[in-house]
Amino acid sequence: NVNIGRDYSPDIVADITFVREGDLCPKCGEALEERNGIEVGQVFNLGTKYSESIGASFLDKTGQEKLCIMGCYGIGVTRTVSAIIEQNHDENGIIWPLGVSPYQVLLLPVNINDSVSRDLAERLYNQFQEKGIEVLFDDRDVRGGVKFNDADLVGIPVRITIGPEKASSGMLEIRERKTGKEVTVRADELMPNLNKMMRGISPDADEIGRG
Repeated sequence: NVNIGRDYSPDIVADITFVREGDLCPKCGEALEERNGIEVGQVFNLGTKYSESIGASFLDKTGQEKLCIMGCYGIGVTRTVSAIIEQNHDENGIIWPLGVSPYQVLLLPVNINDSVSRDLAERLYNQFQEKGIEVLFDDRDVRGGVKFNDADLVGIPVRITIGPEKASSGMLEIRERKTGKEVTVRADELMPNLNKMMRGISPDADEIGRG
């Protein structure tokens, strides 16, 4: 039979509870939805615990010595990568967004032992390097199916496929990882078509290459 006001005076009067789905928003009045989140960074208020132990102080505007109030701020790189992959993947593997992809282009000659395919792939690789294009060159001597599966698993935004038959006539294939869209072009028309596909993936992208 303890009563507020008669027996004690509280310092704070408020509705305090754990929010649940369906509770009304205190600002707009709409029902709240509950969703999963991904923690990629933290902020900790350390107060004066460490500044006191190391004597980290300053003089305020009145000349009084005060201890520094410290904080700890961090963004987890591995957490961020995990969050990106969690939100950008399909049943075949990763789908890297262009802005954070470790490479922009995957260069894939189907048969590295075919001299025409190999020469064309090496020529394109050198061109990409000169233009500052971040390219991954799959020059392994393995079956094409293995390369294609690994390409989808790794998830580089654009794959350039050089097959022996098309390479002999100077043709190659550009494939967008996210949509599966494929375009067959002449090798000497690769760059404008590649830039067009890149702008389709990321409308803010300028000319391909980060210099």
